[in-house]
Amino acid sequence: MPEPHLPVPGGRGGWWNGHRTVLKGVLFRIRTGVPWRDLPERYDSWETVYERHRRWSADGTWSRIPQAVHADADLAGRIAWSTAGVGSTSCRAHQHAAGARKAAPRAPKKRTTPRHHRPDEGLGRPRGGLTRKIHLAGEGGCRPMSLLITPGQWGDTPQMVEALDRIRAPRPLGGRPRTRPDHVCGDKAYGSRRNRRHLRRRYIRHTIPEPKDRRANRRRRGCVAGRPVGFDRDRYRNEIERTVNRMKNFGAVATRYGKRAYVFHGTITAATIRLWLRQ
Repeated sequence: MPEPHLPVPGGRGGWWNGHRTVLKGVLFRIRTGVPWRDLPERYDSWETVYERHRRWSADGTWSRIPQAVHADADLAGRIAWSTAGVGSTSCRAHQHAAGARKAAPRAPKKRTTPRHHRPDEGLGRPRGGLTRKIHLAGEGGCRPMSLLITPGQWGDTPQMVEALDRIRAPRPLGGRPRTRPDHVCGDKAYGSRRNRRHLRRRYIRHTIPEPKDRRANRRRRGCVAGRPVGFDRDRYRNEIERTVNRMKNFGAVATRYGKRAYVFHGTITAATIRLWLRQ
């Protein structure tokens, strides 16, 4: 499936190893979380596997494959647009993930910065130590549709709009890509007025509980505060929590070892592709 979207082997610099062997090495490392230098010899040199993974993370190769996967799944009716979920998870970062150079990296053979590069490298230093946070928007089948990386101390509420805006399923037979689910579920961390206003503006129904302190404040203010927020307990589901659990089965996703955020973004994207292609 990913073969038509990968760069053509060959060109200047000598003979390239086949993409199949390199892909197996990348997926093995993402699944187990071993250091790049400890890759088995059957996947060839670890420098080759890492360098190609870094190039595909920088030039957007990993980011283009999920769009094709989503297009095929939507055409076959395998995307559950009826209910989508938003959520986040905090994961530890190894001590080797810190200490990246201050200068912005450059994409290979280009004079631009890599895609998904962050000046803060997506690392936070809250009380729990080095952490980073992954924000997800997943469909009803427990498969991620979009993702976003932020430092560990960043809040969940401001990231919901961007996570939903990154949902994009092209239509090969023509028409505008689908970007809007029918219903969105989330926990009380996403129950801000801005998020609810955004969902209403896009005509998306939502099931998001209201925090306890906000409900108490509403009752204290009386009729001036307006009507209470509706919440359908039977409609609320935990697909996003199960999606996060499936993502954390990959060792390289559960713990970050690399210094660059764009390389880690490519790692998570490759893990999501594996989840979509798994029957």
